[in-house]
Amino acid sequence: MIKVFVMQTCPDCVSIKQQAQGDPRFQIIDIGEHVRNLKQFLALRDNNPAFDSIRQRGSVGIPCFVLEDGSITFSQEEAFLALGNTSPLTDNDIMEEGASCSIDGKGC
Repeated sequence: MIKVFVMQTCPDCVSIKQQAQGDPRFQIIDIGEHVRNLKQFLALRDNNPAFDSIRQRGSVGIPCFVLEDGSITFSQEEAFLALGNTSPLTDNDIMEEGASCSIDGKGC
């Protein structure tokens, strides 16, 4: 099972959450839903070198996929490939221009 860390107010997470919801191969963990989810994500983010460049950029690091082997990716395509599938992302799922959850408006 792939853990997917998301947040309801993150534009990058919206389509991923919709696509993975109901699929038993994914466990959706919304970090804004409960403090225990946030703590689980922060423990991962604070201690895993996969987040080094994320932290340096001042980004949050969501959506975040923890694959079955424990490796971390921030790419939906890599997560779906790990399951032997291609990403179901379509042009309609791409985040609208200007939608962002970062302070500078450049991404999430």
